[in-house]
Amino acid sequence: MGRGIALSVGATTLFALLSVYTRILRPLDGLDIFAWRIVWTVPGALLLVWLRGRWGELRALAWASVREPLRAAMLVAASALLGLQLWLFMWAPLHGRLLEVSLGYFLLPLSMVLVGRIYYRERLVPLQWLAVGFAALGVAHELWVTHAFSWPTLVVAVGYPPYFMLRRKLGGDSLATFALEMLLLLPVAVALVALRPGAQAALHQPLLWAAYLPGLGALSTVALASYLAASRLLPMALFGILGYVEPVLLVLFSVTLLGETLSATQIGTYAPIWVAVAMTAVHSVLLLREQQRD
Repeated sequence: MGRGIALSVGATTLFALLSVYTRILRPLDGLDIFAWRIVWTVPGALLLVWLRGRWGELRALAWASVREPLRAAMLVAASALLGLQLWLFMWAPLHGRLLEVSLGYFLLPLSMVLVGRIYYRERLVPLQWLAVGFAALGVAHELWVTHAFSWPTLVVAVGYPPYFMLRRKLGGDSLATFALEMLLLLPVAVALVALRPGAQAALHQPLLWAAYLPGLGALSTVALASYLAASRLLPMALFGILGYVEPVLLVLFSVTLLGETLSATQIGTYAPIWVAVAMTAVHSVLLLREQQRD
């Protein structure tokens, strides 16, 4: 379990850094960056498959998808859900909407905990219930103040749980599945690059196409592969609660590096959730100590 926790925290840190990384990719917009991210993530994903000796798993998954229409449909659906999240994450920092996305990531662990408790029948320890309670308090404050959530918030909070449920149903090696998802998204990305003048503009800026975009692919590959591996190694509820680390970093980066503002009203939403994050950290440390004793 310690490996799963480390992978989850490392992945969320890299994801948060990607939100800042988009600023150096101007003049590309969110859809352009999404397309190039897929293009440059595919080689990295295939390289990871080769380095870890997972070609057999990748071929087996691809062949199983060809033979089983239901599995193929599930894989296509999972790829589409993942693609939507990747696009939103690239779009939001460029349009001053990263705080709204970060709220979605704050809500996501609550969604995952509910899925784990209701669908997978996972049990929560008292400290986890307490963390969920504080997070729910922050959510209730947001609803009381705004009476609604923005669409970027809902896309994250509602869109990710079905994706992870599909991934668990698909089974198999997490890295091989990730690589196949990227391959399924690649034709869409290539079409966007071919059709969008903004995406093609990157080809006329050597530093952009030779350094910054490959760097985006490398960061994406390591972060996504680690995150998906963690989703398979950890109980759904714990995996969901650890997701609170990323939105904390997103808020920090959006305010300190991207120039977005956090109002006093918003602090009423975030403060209880930050308490939940602290409780999550305590719970993770206790789990690690228990594992070390065993």
